[in-house]
Amino acid sequence: MVKMVTKKKGTTVKAKKKTATARAVVRKGTGVIRVNKRNVETITPEYAREVIMEPIELAGPLAVEVDIDVHVQGGGKMGQTVAARSAIAKAFLEYRKDEKLKRIFLNYDRMLLVDDPRQVEPKKQLGPKARKKKQSSKR
Repeated sequence: MVKMVTKKKGTTVKAKKKTATARAVVRKGTGVIRVNKRNVETITPEYAREVIMEPIELAGPLAVEVDIDVHVQGGGKMGQTVAARSAIAKAFLEYRKDEKLKRIFLNYDRMLLVDDPRQVEPKKQLGPKARKKKQSSKR
């Protein structure tokens, strides 16, 4: 028996923060936004939900016209939250290429549209972290 995999129709966008990667599929719909198959309103903790809702509130009436499915993997809770938020903002701009909306997002927070390239520095030998070493004594 062959298992059929159906592709989601729509436009795909990607956003990253540290090691978290979010992929969003945007299509015409009724305003349903899901993150990892969960409705945005059910996300906990509340602060993470508020961060994810920022681009939705800034988009205004456009948020009611589209459905967005976000799949986030890797990283920690807040890295995934910021990546999902950025993917949602990019999805709105991909759906409607509106210069005014782009300016609104950039003026509010540039990180909505620009991925954060910073990564954790790898640990080195002779210490517990990347740069921390045991204090040396002169006497």
